[in-house]
Amino acid sequence: MSSTSHEVTVDGVRQVYHVAGSGPVCVVHSGGPGIEWAYLRMPSLEEHFTMVYVEPVGTGASGRLDNAADYRLDTYVRFLDAVIDHLGEPRVHLLGHSHGGFVVQRYALAHPDRVAGLALYDTSPVTGAEFWAEAMAGLTAYPQRHPDRPEAAEIPAAFQQAVTATDDEALSAGLRAALPVYFADFWSRKSEFAPFQAAVRAWSAPAGAQDPTPFDVRESLAEITVPAVVIVGAHDFICGPRWAEQLHEGLKDSRLVLLERSGHFGHIEQPVEFTRAVVELLER
Repeated sequence: MSSTSHEVTVDGVRQVYHVAGSGPVCVVHSGGPGIEWAYLRMPSLEEHFTMVYVEPVGTGASGRLDNAADYRLDTYVRFLDAVIDHLGEPRVHLLGHSHGGFVVQRYALAHPDRVAGLALYDTSPVTGAEFWAEAMAGLTAYPQRHPDRPEAAEIPAAFQQAVTATDDEALSAGLRAALPVYFADFWSRKSEFAPFQAAVRAWSAPAGAQDPTPFDVRESLAEITVPAVVIVGAHDFICGPRWAEQLHEGLKDSRLVLLERSGHFGHIEQPVEFTRAVVELLER
């Protein structure tokens, strides 16, 4: 299915977004921060929704911010708001993956009247020391989980290359090399996932920016009253079930969907189950 590209200007900076499909509008915010939107393209959802894929500021065809320190959650929320205004829809569904889930949680809290429903996908209501310690423990344990795969031993170092990269190429290469840790079972499905892995691109300015404001919306989640679905891969090392359960428990009208054979990319690993989980929002 083809997509059309559009743009809006926010504070003099170009914000690009792509539209595909038909049905109620669902605006999609990808993760990272700094990862190209295309990994999150969801053709199966385009059969049910008009999918609007935001190309986050600082990535791809969207503009760049003058100051790297401005790549903060409130900036992404402001740019997302401009896209939603530009669409002219009174209310939209929102789908946020990983860091994009932080953005759409903040957006839903700031603009409750604009949101029809939420799909919170492999994300968390909080980050901080405990969140990162759990993720790093999962990363460190990865080689032991795959002793028969020598390549698995290189994954923690590749991840460190990605998180310390200062240029786009080094970041993209590190991320591609580390990508197996994000899947439940990369090695036995390697031929299936290899094109996805090869296509991943990222930009270092947004990825390297450290938002000085701690992210923790747990006390505010009950203010979100629209139907929500919280989707999580059982094997997601970075935004795993523990964080999804906190989200689900905090929201007023939430359904929790655990994808048993997925890591961080359930829309690729279990597309049928993933699509069903999101489409059910339309029936609530």
